[in-house]
Amino acid sequence: MNGFDWSDFGVVTAASLLVLAVLQAATFLVGRRIGRYNVVDVTWGLGFVLVALVAAVLGDGDALRRWLMFVLVAVWGLRLTWHMYTKSAGKGEDPRYEEMLDRAGGDSPGVVIRKIFLTQGLAQWFVSLPLQVSAVLGPATGVGAVAVVLGVLLWVIGVVFESVGDHQLKTFKADPSHKGEIMDVGLWAWTRHPNYFGDSCVWWGLWLIAASVWPGAVTVLSPVVMTYFLVFATGARLLEKSMSQRAGYPEYQQRTSYFLPLPPKR
Repeated sequence: MNGFDWSDFGVVTAASLLVLAVLQAATFLVGRRIGRYNVVDVTWGLGFVLVALVAAVLGDGDALRRWLMFVLVAVWGLRLTWHMYTKSAGKGEDPRYEEMLDRAGGDSPGVVIRKIFLTQGLAQWFVSLPLQVSAVLGPATGVGAVAVVLGVLLWVIGVVFESVGDHQLKTFKADPSHKGEIMDVGLWAWTRHPNYFGDSCVWWGLWLIAASVWPGAVTVLSPVVMTYFLVFATGARLLEKSMSQRAGYPEYQQRTSYFLPLPPKR
């Protein structure tokens, strides 16, 4: 792999694993203290920000792209961290984690760490590989420079969908007249999960930036895994499972696209 410095990558990825391990350990202790482990959702975005910072500081690749990646990840990740904090503050455990731990046989520290925090930390490390690899590569030229521009544009689309979708849902829920109703206006009329769709776009955009210089493209499994989580594993699928029991949601499912934004059906 011409231009790829394995030793520099080793430093970046080892430091990334270390900061993620410390973050997850601290999050576990907080969760144990307050009696709920959905606090791990608050540090999901923060973990990527820390990895992006590690990559920007320790990588010896193109400085412009290193810090561009950090800024993009910081904007996305810090917004998500604050959103998840305000969303979960003062509330109980997420039913997803209760169900997960029940299936695993209880909430002993070993089970909790293995099923939630270790899994989340490893997922953060793997999904962030485009940031780590990009940090040790040289500048993008020619077609690669075009890929950077396209990646930033896709990131912008993703952040708009995610932040606007979250804001629209929060505003809808805050109106007492909407109590018990299904959110089906704004971006939510085009896709049942604008926030998850936006999240996926963000990571495909970051991958495109990493792919602007070889061998950044080989990290393609990172956005694939992120999209899988968002659509099938822990995101939209689990939410659909619980929401389908609510009155009006089956009809909403029939007229609104599941993931990709499409014009609503009449």
